[in-house]
Amino acid sequence: MPSKPKPKTNEKPSDRKPRKDKPCPICSRGIEYIDYKDLALLKPFLNERAKIKARRTSGTCAACQKHLAAAVKNAREMALIPYSAR
Repeated sequence: MPSKPKPKTNEKPSDRKPRKDKPCPICSRGIEYIDYKDLALLKPFLNERAKIKARRTSGTCAACQKHLAAAVKNAREMALIPYSAR
């Protein structure tokens, strides 16, 4: 007979925090196009090592994160943003 899966004792549905929906900072500003030349917009979405922050950290929606990543990569190619900061 197969054994029953053990219930997780440390995790109960009542112990979890309810997820708070954070508005996307790009969509809430009404920005439709993320320009690679707009460094003031791009810089807050990079960490101190010049890496793109994750969606869960930056709070962007999936579509904006995709456009943001493309703009950052394009800005790196044009030497406006470094590939890495040491």
